Amino acid sequence: MGSLKEIYLQAGIDEEIYDFCDTIQKGLKERFAEIDETAEYNQMKVIRAMENQQVSTACFEQSTGYGYDDLGRETLEAVYAEVFGAEAALVRPQITCGTHALTVALSAVLRPGDELLSPVGKPYDTLEGVIGIKEQNPPGSLKEFGIAYRQVDLKEDGSFDWEGIRKALNERTKLVLIQRSKGYATRKTLSVEQIGQLISYIKSIRSEIVCMVDNCYGEFVETIEPTQAGADLCVGSLIKNPGGGLAPIGGYLVGKEELIQLCAYRLTAPGLGKEVGATLGINASFFQGFFWRLR
Repeated sequence: MGSLKEIYLQAGIDEEIYDFCDTIQKGLKERFAEIDETAEYNQMKVIRAMENQQVSTACFEQSTGYGYDDLGRETLEAVYAEVFGAEAALVRPQITCGTHALTVALSAVLRPGDELLSPVGKPYDTLEGVIGIKEQNPPGSLKEFGIAYRQVDLKEDGSFDWEGIRKALNERTKLVLIQRSKGYATRKTLSVEQIGQLISYIKSIRSEIVCMVDNCYGEFVETIEPTQAGADLCVGSLIKNPGGGLAPIGGYLVGKEELIQLCAYRLTAPGLGKEVGATLGINASFFQGFFWRLR
């Protein structure tokens, strides 16, 4: 049997191109090893959570109608809560995307007269209509319900404007939204350590402020999540990392029990909350996707 290089050359790949690519790959070996180690750590974290919450084949059964007492749904949410180091979780196919999950959380926590603050500049484009900062806002924006918005841009070097954030916080500030991913912006993605520092700073000024993280695209790229660094709420989409390409729809919210309950009331109806929501036979793909994402 010939060498790997020989088989590439036989396939018509130029030797100079092969050598160049081989050099690049060897130069990235340590970086790839770090990624593999993080993935393996998170893999074991998920497996341990599934063991602790006693995931079984019974969890893959479907529910219809109201979805009362759906074992799979309730177990999956317990697994998410454990993996994210949170008190509770809401993981539902009724959440259509990350923007929907964020909207549920914002609408659940904020009330007329409150103010929303983004300390990392303008959020992801799809939230502009949700907040009400577009030139022509769609019906139902937070602005329409009397919820104000303020933002503090990052400095030119990408660091937090600590003084600007301190000045922006006021008695109306109810929730701080921290977008982890850079989205379409040119800034760097925030690390969990940076997010933790920002949350600690905000809490030192006003401890009652709810700190919420848009975690889309950020799940499992580190060994800890924002909820393990002080975030009260952490929100994301199953269409992205946690779904592993297998979840056909869905989103998640993890965080403090009282806040997750508010979010559940907003997602379904006051008084119903987490008790309803049929899973329609996709529990297995949710479990498998959460597991497979880390392989």
